[in-house]
Amino acid sequence: MIIPIGADHAGFSLKEELISYLKQRGYKLKDFGCYSEDSIDYPDYAHPVAEMVENNPGMLGIIICGSGNGINMTANKHQGIRSALCWKKEIAQLAREHNDANIIALPARFISTKQAIEMVDTFLTTSFEGGRHQRRVDKISC
Repeated sequence: MIIPIGADHAGFSLKEELISYLKQRGYKLKDFGCYSEDSIDYPDYAHPVAEMVENNPGMLGIIICGSGNGINMTANKHQGIRSALCWKKEIAQLAREHNDANIIALPARFISTKQAIEMVDTFLTTSFEGGRHQRRVDKISC
């Protein structure tokens, strides 16, 4: 599985930690940047991740910014994206099980690397439950 990942300057360090961890676990990643802590605009990194996920059904992506909000809002502008802002492992699990989220958005300034790894592991290994949740997910798109 290829995982697209992107971050703004506030999420750069966490992105690098996650890439290292995920590569050790055998995942292949497409790093859309950013590539330093120099100030940049988060939409420039959210859109490519969202486009890749949107064009590849079943693919899951990772986006990171300081609060997680801006990058999450940007990704969710894409019709086929259900990006979930997560700050606990349980939120990541429910985002997959109940909402069929296909991108996890992380708030780099408010979580540790350990928490991020736990959330990403959970997000990538949890399946959508379907059933009654499918009916609700079908009502999300405009």
